[in-house]
Amino acid sequence: MAATRVYAARVAGLAVFGPDGESIGKVRDVVAGLSTAHQPPRVLGIVMEMAARRRIFVPMLRVVRFEPNAVTLATGSVNTRQFHQRPNEVLVLGQLLDAKVTVAASGASAVLVDAALEQTRTRDWRISRLAVRERTGRLARRGPVQVLEWDQITGLAAAELTDRPQGVEQLLALLDTMRAVDVASTLHELPAKRRYEVAEALDDERLADVVEELPEDDQKDLIGHLGEDRAADVLEAMSPDDAADLLAELPEVDKNRLLELMEPAESAPVKRLLEYSSDTAGGLMTPEPVVVGPDATIAEALAMVRNPELPVALSSMVFVCRPPSATPTGRYLGCVHIQRLLREPPSTLVAGALDTSLASLPPTAALAEVTRYFAAYNLVCGPVLDDEEHLIGAVTVDDVLDHLLPENWRESGLPDRDDRPGAHSPDAPKASDDA
Repeated sequence: MAATRVYAARVAGLAVFGPDGESIGKVRDVVAGLSTAHQPPRVLGIVMEMAARRRIFVPMLRVVRFEPNAVTLATGSVNTRQFHQRPNEVLVLGQLLDAKVTVAASGASAVLVDAALEQTRTRDWRISRLAVRERTGRLARRGPVQVLEWDQITGLAAAELTDRPQGVEQLLALLDTMRAVDVASTLHELPAKRRYEVAEALDDERLADVVEELPEDDQKDLIGHLGEDRAADVLEAMSPDDAADLLAELPEVDKNRLLELMEPAESAPVKRLLEYSSDTAGGLMTPEPVVVGPDATIAEALAMVRNPELPVALSSMVFVCRPPSATPTGRYLGCVHIQRLLREPPSTLVAGALDTSLASLPPTAALAEVTRYFAAYNLVCGPVLDDEEHLIGAVTVDDVLDHLLPENWRESGLPDRDDRPGAHSPDAPKASDDA
């Protein structure tokens, strides 16, 4: 049986199914229209994330039912243009959660922790009730959660949400269940004020992972907002190639200042990458591939590629070099593909499983040459050597794709959609729900 009341925080991340039962996306937020009168706001629709991280608006009239583990859409069409929030709208998860409110009856200060979406007799959906937690005493201790009617709460006017500082505890709890790439997509859709609040609350490692997935303009905006010391800490936690790409887009004075603030051991590989053009193998590579000496065993090499923090593409190949193992390494001897590692006895030396015939890339190789190299050898990772046969880094296929795709690919940048109530355009491109 379809639910007629659901809580917004429990909707986040639910799978969305078309009328034929096929999975077409996930719920990322709920859109409501704030009214000037103190009345429960109307729920306009959901923000659904489709393939390739595109977020679209799905009107509530297309939602057939909410179930504990899924949302089902009706037969019909929805506009597949990229979601963009409008001034009279609020993102329930992104903006309402953690809002500081006042309980009208007692005047007590409270924090909004959830919102109930309820279907009325006219089949409209409204935010009927709010779950809030009062803060009591001088130390603002957390009180019990209570559920109140919308008109029993004050402090949720659009202007108040825009101007007032807001907590992030509930929103962070939701984001903590998401991959960095999905968190980045969520932050991109939030107003700048809310984006800054979330970024300030994330630890350096998590924020670094998220910044790596943001569009370039958002990256520069956040780094500029954080302040020099915090920005340097985040850059240190980023992959050197991503940090170099970001620094290369900043004004020269800002780039140099941040490099000065970074720890020398962290800034050194970034500086080396900045010596190369971004569209060459040297500019594309990461200076932290998996490197072992010739006397390492297969078991030791496999232990290194099992590191869960290692990107998938980098874990596909182990490079064997004379000491030192940090780039630039000693003389490059060859590589071992992960398939070969899995086929060999664990006690065997990697030197006995070397692929010495695979061609390498010079750091000056242009993007077109790098692309042909990956296509010709069917690779996801390839070595970059200097003129003296030292390994200085490795290029991965994801870095190549980043530069082959349009600059705004992370935004899935399509124009605004026009399928919300009162804004329908018959000329807007449509796609069926089961597209």
